[in-house]
Amino acid sequence: EAASPPPAPVADKAGSEATAAAAAPVPVAAGEKKADDTAPVSAVAAQAAAPGPSVAAAAAPLDAMGPAGRTLGDTYNLDIASTAASGRDGRLTKGDVLTAIEAGTAKVKASAAAPAAAAVAAPAVSTRREERVRMTRLRQTIARRLKEAQNTAAMLTTFNDVDMTAVMAARVRYKDLFEKKHGVRLGLMSFFSQAVVLALRDVPAVGASVEGDEIVYRNYADLGIAVSSPGGLVVPVLRNADKLSFADTEKAIGDFGKRAQAGQLKIEELQGGNFTISNGGVFGSLMSTPILNTPQSGVLGLHRIEDRPVVRDGQIVIRPMMYLALSYDHRVVDGREAVTFLVRVKEAIEDPARLLIDL
Repeated sequence: EAASPPPAPVADKAGSEATAAAAAPVPVAAGEKKADDTAPVSAVAAQAAAPGPSVAAAAAPLDAMGPAGRTLGDTYNLDIASTAASGRDGRLTKGDVLTAIEAGTAKVKASAAAPAAAAVAAPAVSTRREERVRMTRLRQTIARRLKEAQNTAAMLTTFNDVDMTAVMAARVRYKDLFEKKHGVRLGLMSFFSQAVVLALRDVPAVGASVEGDEIVYRNYADLGIAVSSPGGLVVPVLRNADKLSFADTEKAIGDFGKRAQAGQLKIEELQGGNFTISNGGVFGSLMSTPILNTPQSGVLGLHRIEDRPVVRDGQIVIRPMMYLALSYDHRVVDGREAVTFLVRVKEAIEDPARLLIDL
């Protein structure tokens, strides 16, 4: 015989109508108490949704629960371990669960412990710094001149490589005698400055400059030699380089370097010049596109020497090679002239005897 549903649980006035409307009968097995026949679903749902206190008791073993009680507890996520059991051998019945729900003693299972929120570390004191430093007068001048070069010249760069075998052999062979006689080491810059002098004679356009609507050609070689200083790159001018010996050239360049480091170069030593040589190889540069030192129309970039495989007389051999870069003002210098100039420099370095007999 079907049992009549138990009375609906008492709710507060505001929620009584919603609770009564949502209640639904739940059939029970014969022989159970009438008060246990029906579960007020709204009350169960409300209890399941409400946050319940954490229960320390362990969950009851499965064999201590009746199947109906276990199913009902799982359905509403109830902590049935804390519910009083009235069945045989301490088994928890469906009626026990419904009784606990109606009495308001049923508890929702505690949610799995959420991982402890990582403590919010106080923001670390940043070690990142910025420093605003006013540009020195020298740096301002360098910046202005370089920007002028970009804005006024039609710059282009052509490249070549040069076999340094002959020059390096000459240095090894004569360095001791040279230093003993002249009191200065035999370096690479004297070879390149002499090679540039010869190339300028063959291709004077590379040493010319634009002034208004005129091109000014020069029959002398005042070579700017780029050297580093604590304040930046400076370019003192080697006057009348076409009239200087190897020893004179090495002495002058060595003196420029020392006085640049000491900040003792004079303003007039940095003015003028009709061509520049810049040796980025001392810093390890493999290749670059040097920027013009306006109003000059040409600058030669030297780079590091490294052993590379090359073909000589049909054989692959290892030679000390250097890349050369010539940046030039295309308003004055045509491509043919630029390439010819660089080839002349290459030929003089690969066969230094040309420097002695003016070839």
